[in-house]
Amino acid sequence: MEMHQVRYFLAVSRTLNFTRAAEECHVAQPSLTRAIKQLEEELGGDLFRRERNFTHLTEFGQRMLPFLQQCYDSAASAKQLATSLKSGAVQPLSIALSLAVSVTLIIGFLTELTRAFKGLELRFLRGTPQEIGEFLKKGEAEIAIAGPLGEEWGRLDAWPLFTERMLFAVNREHPLARAGEVAPEALAKERMIRRTYCEHASEYEAALRACNALPAPGHSTCSEEDYFALITANMGIGLLPESTSRSPLITVLSLMGIDFSRTIYCYGVAGRQRSTAATTLLKMLRAADWTELLAPPKEPAPKAKPSTARA
Repeated sequence: MEMHQVRYFLAVSRTLNFTRAAEECHVAQPSLTRAIKQLEEELGGDLFRRERNFTHLTEFGQRMLPFLQQCYDSAASAKQLATSLKSGAVQPLSIALSLAVSVTLIIGFLTELTRAFKGLELRFLRGTPQEIGEFLKKGEAEIAIAGPLGEEWGRLDAWPLFTERMLFAVNREHPLARAGEVAPEALAKERMIRRTYCEHASEYEAALRACNALPAPGHSTCSEEDYFALITANMGIGLLPESTSRSPLITVLSLMGIDFSRTIYCYGVAGRQRSTAATTLLKMLRAADWTELLAPPKEPAPKAKPSTARA
């Protein structure tokens, strides 16, 4: 089946006149008639019935019409997209993000990137460390941002972006909320809410177990939304990256004698050609001053009180 045959068929279906359809398609009528005859032979049935000056679709033609219209529209869309991609008018960029990494960490970079590339189309993929590795291997993502993937694939490039503290998140009404820092034994009777998608989850639990500070069996969640909902409801405590935005109903505290931290990396595939947008974003992420970006916002300076002294 050739696309010009489909185009001629749609023209005749619309005009119900072979002569006008040929004029519309800028082709000689015999050529149009011959192309439609070949299409009928390929499909195995008559598409039109011609009765003197009256032409109409057969039952078979009516059944074929929506499918051939969809076929033609899809081909036209594919051609248009290919042209846009080739000219740079459309620039897709797929980014894989760990479930434990907030997109707010890179929003500033993405905003700047969309200004530089007007045709940028972003696509985000979320997953566990194993899924992030698969996204990269299969070419579904050009770059990824996550903690350690536990992946030994030789073609995987990894650039460390930053390391940040992990703190314990509690409801602000929790008895420990005002402590700021607590001793390991203070956690023994608390319920832990596990972020099962966190790359360091088992590492943190091993460290707590080593100092007899592992809280009582608690709850497990596989999404940040559920995690924050449980913390807000005061149903337990859990570890949270320091940079993560949180509700005013949640406060954080550290653990005496134990420093929890995580390192976030940017990943790519060595030897695989990247789009200009992906290369630019990678350079921006690697050149950024993450110490400044992750710093907590400064409290506004108090306004000076007007002087009441009289001259």
